[in-house]
Amino acid sequence: MSSSAHLKLTSNSYHSNSCFFSLQELTFLTKQEILLAHKRFTELLSKEEKDLPNTRVSMERILSLPELKSNPFRERICHVFSTSAHQDGSLTFEDFLDLLSAFSDSATLEIKSHYAFRIFDFDDDGTLDCGDLEKLVNCLTGETDDTRLGPEEMRQLINNILEESDIDKDGTVNLSEFQHVISRSPDFVSSFKIVL
Repeated sequence: MSSSAHLKLTSNSYHSNSCFFSLQELTFLTKQEILLAHKRFTELLSKEEKDLPNTRVSMERILSLPELKSNPFRERICHVFSTSAHQDGSLTFEDFLDLLSAFSDSATLEIKSHYAFRIFDFDDDGTLDCGDLEKLVNCLTGETDDTRLGPEEMRQLINNILEESDIDKDGTVNLSEFQHVISRSPDFVSSFKIVL
């Protein structure tokens, strides 16, 4: 579901068949998955918020979901899928569906790799540079003294990543180069998922 195709929903208007059909058409989710997503999203809302249209759930509450709690990229995921003008990582139900759709088993390699690239592009400049790659590695290895790579190990790893991925040799990885690398990784599609 693209940001421009968002539907205006409240808990009361949600259950119409045309609404389900629209949501299914705009996502990679089944009716059952949409129903479960709605149930899980509304559980994060206060009683007063449930009747308001386009209610936003704070990133803090979204990150309380067990499916995101242990994901090392949880905050970036919220920021990438949030349509908040405040850039606070809060999500509407439509944002939440976008997130689940991109991480669903039915999403295409192109969709998954596009969102993975955006999540890994920590400075949102459209490329993965050395700073992004260092943050990516730190997210994957953990940021404790026991697990963090030393400066020389990090430099060598980033050089190896760029050597393999940076086809045009400009010192960064763009979306096309990233998708080329991902296309050679058979486990990517099956591992890039969040299931409620």
